[in-house]
Amino acid sequence: MNLGLGGMSASRGQADEEFFGSVYDQKVILRLLPYIKPFTPLVIASFASMLIYTFTLVAVPWLIHWGIDNPIKDGLQTATDYKASVNQAGEETNLAQLKELLSPHIKILNILFVVFIINAFTNWGTNYLQQYAMQKVGQGVLYRLRRALFGHVQKQSLSYFDKTEVGRLMSRVQGDVGQLQEFAALVVMSLGELLSLVGIVIALLVMDLELGLITMGVLPVLMIITVIWQKYAKKAFSEIRRRIAIVNAAFNENISGVRVVQSLNRQERNLEIFDEKNTAHRWSNVIAGRYAAGLLPAVDILTAVAIGLALYFGSKLVGLDEGQLLPGVLVAFVMYVQRFFDPIRNLTQQYTQLQRSMASGARIFDLMDREPELVDIDDAIEMPEIKGNVEFKNVSFRYVEGEDVLKGINLTVNAGETVAVVGPTGAGKTSIVSILSRFYPVKRDEGEILIDGIDIRDVKRASVVGQMSMVLQEPYLFSGTVMGNIKYNHVDVTDEKAISSAKVVGAHEFIMQLEGGYDTFLSERGANISLGQRQLISFARAIVDDPKILILDEATASIDSHTELVIQTALRKLLEGRTAIVIAHRLSTIRGADKIVVLESGEVVEEGNHRELMDKDGLYAHLYNMNFQSIEDL
Repeated sequence: MNLGLGGMSASRGQADEEFFGSVYDQKVILRLLPYIKPFTPLVIASFASMLIYTFTLVAVPWLIHWGIDNPIKDGLQTATDYKASVNQAGEETNLAQLKELLSPHIKILNILFVVFIINAFTNWGTNYLQQYAMQKVGQGVLYRLRRALFGHVQKQSLSYFDKTEVGRLMSRVQGDVGQLQEFAALVVMSLGELLSLVGIVIALLVMDLELGLITMGVLPVLMIITVIWQKYAKKAFSEIRRRIAIVNAAFNENISGVRVVQSLNRQERNLEIFDEKNTAHRWSNVIAGRYAAGLLPAVDILTAVAIGLALYFGSKLVGLDEGQLLPGVLVAFVMYVQRFFDPIRNLTQQYTQLQRSMASGARIFDLMDREPELVDIDDAIEMPEIKGNVEFKNVSFRYVEGEDVLKGINLTVNAGETVAVVGPTGAGKTSIVSILSRFYPVKRDEGEILIDGIDIRDVKRASVVGQMSMVLQEPYLFSGTVMGNIKYNHVDVTDEKAISSAKVVGAHEFIMQLEGGYDTFLSERGANISLGQRQLISFARAIVDDPKILILDEATASIDSHTELVIQTALRKLLEGRTAIVIAHRLSTIRGADKIVVLESGEVVEEGNHRELMDKDGLYAHLYNMNFQSIEDL
């Protein structure tokens, strides 16, 4: 069943990666607003800067047009009129007098030069402010989203993680949030491009309506090209995303299973399989590159055609007489046409990015909307100090509907008692301690789990599990110091208390032999120390805060006999006065228990101490003779 769920999840994840979404998704926008709201002043500053920046871009050709058709044209006209009058009078040209006549026009050109400089600096400054402000907004939203997403994921029950690949969660927290980070900047850029486009169109039509309409005659062709390009480019970019997901999955799988790979000497075959997937990814990038490269030449050709149209028809209309097209207008037209296609090209490229951002936003908020299965009830109370009495009353439980793993479990564990839970694989041993620790919820109509007579569903989970501790079969240590790992969730305990815990479980001696003692830095998962040493540190971590209930889930299954002897010696002291539920296959642990509970197919079939159960000659005796005796004989 797990394989089926994994397959379904993988296929759903693959479909998610292929999904691009719409350019505008109102739900995503509305959900983003609370994250953007704290940065409202920066957003306003960015928009204001964008408006001024766009104005400075559109203003340049107009200033050139005004300079040519006013001070330069008027100056030329003044010079022409002066020469005509001098020639008519038969006099020689007086350069000083001509310079004086042209002086007002030169002053206007000097002023125009200053305006150009001011415009250039304004353009640079507003562009810098716009990008800087949106980067701060983007990083701020990124930080708040990742924090909220991480917090929400931590609230999920183990059943969610059972059905969700770590890769998909990482994709949400890293890939999708990163993709969405650029959304605000893209919106501002797109609005800027649109405003620039509108400004250029208005300028063209105002300067000369007829020539403007002729020049924009290429727009229908551009729209057709863009629509066709989007259709194929979208598929190509989607294929890249799908292929890189396959490559990453293959890489992750082989690295995670590197011990098996090397033990079976599968490196060469795995490399061949990886090469196939990597080659497919490379070709998908090449194909997408072709589409990306094909758009720009098409736009450049249309730009040249539009400029050619402007020059061809404009040259027939240009003149200095009233009603004719002024030379400055034609120059400005050519400049505007060149700039006209830049926003269109940029908007086309940003279109796909906006789709990705909207799809990423939809996936992020879909995860944020996933209600945790394990939530405290509204009137949950704090759990009083635990004495240690545990009772299961007719408890049933299932991971998947229709497949019960626990069926009407009735079990009593008295305070200070050590109870061993045994049974064949799949009997439900781990499920019992999992629901006691509230890793999974038990429905109200499917029994009760009581601690000191209080239903654990009626108290705040943190207040009850804070007085319990668990040691798992697979010890998991975090990157950090040995002391930090022992204190992990109890940073307020003293170093002396942590060292005392290490001494109780027999870990102190080997820790002091490490290069830095308790300050030795452990790599991820504690890979730089042995498995047995990791387990000893896990035991020290479990007891550092004196838990009232201690759960050992196959805690000695992965350690060597010598380490187990160290732990067994410590356990005799450790379990005194504590309630302990032990799942184990090792005879020494089971034989020392006050009570042994035997499970089969999710039901309690036998209960008693070692001698009583052996005398019954039932399932326990069978398991003992088949497994435990062989271990004891070793």
